Amino acid sequence: MSLSNLLTALIIPLNLGIALWVLGMLLLILRRRRLAALLAACGLGWVLFWSMPATTLWAGGHLEQLHPYRPPDALPTAQAIVVLGGNTANNRTNWFDAYDKANTISRVDTAARLYQAQRAPVVIVSGAALDGGVSESQIMANALHQQGVPEVAVIQETRSLTTYQNALYTARILKEQGLNDVLLVTSALHMPRSMGVFRKQQVNVTAAGSPPQIVVPEDPAFSFWLPDSRVLAASRSIVKEYVGMLVYWLRGWV
Repeated sequence: MSLSNLLTALIIPLNLGIALWVLGMLLLILRRRRLAALLAACGLGWVLFWSMPATTLWAGGHLEQLHPYRPPDALPTAQAIVVLGGNTANNRTNWFDAYDKANTISRVDTAARLYQAQRAPVVIVSGAALDGGVSESQIMANALHQQGVPEVAVIQETRSLTTYQNALYTARILKEQGLNDVLLVTSALHMPRSMGVFRKQQVNVTAAGSPPQIVVPEDPAFSFWLPDSRVLAASRSIVKEYVGMLVYWLRGWV
């Protein structure tokens, strides 16, 4: 397990909350009642903090707005479109809405729209097989073909397991192909870290992410302060990005 994944697992709201509650119970058995109560309160507070939509809008929304969304026609032309594997909040168009397969937009959808808008003649899909089966790049390539992108226009990078490796191995392909100006496609939340690692690899990259997902829904019953289990589960992605940026900065990858 990488350092980034380890730290993320340790401070994921629900994981840390449970850990603090268990530790509090052990201290209670040892009759350290005040410390036990403090740890239990901290655990509960951490979980409640990340289960409120207001927290998600503040912490996640900040990351999404660092590279504001622009539709394909508003983006410059480039030599290639680079698509990173993965998804955020199951590709829901709005983080706070229930999952609806008919109402999602994936990174592949965004890349296909860019290609159809003639923003670049080549699409590079980046991602290895996380479970030893079919690689993410192959899955994305298949999806692009289904949306009308010809096979000859798609290049697969099949080795990367992390964002850093996405940039490292894709940069090598770009160099081999004599390409450098690219449009980078990933989720809005993941874009700041992705832009940092690609720029570190000396790639001339422009953010061309999917639309932001962390936006206030139109539902009049929506509450900023009412804890929500779906928001708590999705907060993992926000925590992962902040931890990832810290670890990448410490390692000199961004």
